[in-house]
Amino acid sequence: MRDAKNRVQWVYSSPDTEELRRRYDEWAKEYDADLERDFGWEGPSLAVDYLAKYVPVSAVILDAGAGTGLVGIELGKRGYQDIFGMDMSDGMLEEARKKGSYRQLDRMVLGEPLAYGDGQFDAVISVGVLTLGHAPANSFDEMIRITRAGGHIVFSLRPDVYAQSGFREKQSALVEAGLWTLVEVSPEVRILPKGEPEVAHQVWVYQVV
Repeated sequence: MRDAKNRVQWVYSSPDTEELRRRYDEWAKEYDADLERDFGWEGPSLAVDYLAKYVPVSAVILDAGAGTGLVGIELGKRGYQDIFGMDMSDGMLEEARKKGSYRQLDRMVLGEPLAYGDGQFDAVISVGVLTLGHAPANSFDEMIRITRAGGHIVFSLRPDVYAQSGFREKQSALVEAGLWTLVEVSPEVRILPKGEPEVAHQVWVYQVV
């Protein structure tokens, strides 16, 4: 049996999307305990803190890459109730379903077309998903499409991934195209204090035009 750190490396080394899905399915039941016990994962609470600065509790929100539903729990603590979630892994979605935080959960893949309507959501939040071997920078195209004008997109991103994996160029191109505007970027924060204390993340907030 792999320990938590080895499981993370095993998942991140997936050669393709289908294998990534399969490995998340296998990890799903241990995911929450691993992240809390061995990593001290603080990403959901931090990202929701930033979302709550701009998005009213009456909002319809999509948790994009919901995993086991940790972001849904944090949204619920702050009074949000109209929450959708999507993820590529049936196993992760089953764990999220048990938490009772979501109005609807759907299996979809970030970076591919999403089966939601134009402007369906007041906000989209994505935590720990836009990263190496996971959702690519072109995921933002669909996030923008499904968010209403004036709505917000909030996501976490490692600074090295931002600089080296096409995110900087994509985010800037979307600003230049007039599709979203930058609202706020957090300072660099260590949100895996137990497991990866040296790894920084930032939370980005954009408003859809």
